[in-house]
Amino acid sequence: MTKALHESKTAGETRDWRKAMSDNVAIALLVYTALQIFVTVQAMKGAMGGSMRIAPYFALIVLVVAIIPFCRKYESRWTHLNDEQAHDPALAGAFRRDQIALWALAIATPLVLTGIFRVLFA
Repeated sequence: MTKALHESKTAGETRDWRKAMSDNVAIALLVYTALQIFVTVQAMKGAMGGSMRIAPYFALIVLVVAIIPFCRKYESRWTHLNDEQAHDPALAGAFRRDQIALWALAIATPLVLTGIFRVLFA
């Protein structure tokens, strides 16, 4: 079965960079939000104590809203391609560069913020 998929790709079907980046952005936002919830918010709750129980959740909303413009920047680079460009194999390197940057942002930001909270409130 994988041989048939590989053959169909080489027979003229190439990856649609627009859809691929859109999928990456959607999944990266989910991962980012999950990391914020389970890592950063937990660190904030521990650091702030009982009197500010709601503050970490407001911070979560702000942090999720803050990442959206960055994700839209990466996605908009690819959604404006025409049909020919969207399937151009020559764009694979640029796609990979943006994909790595997007995922680095989505994963590193919550971890860095958690480290900052732990240092500031330790």
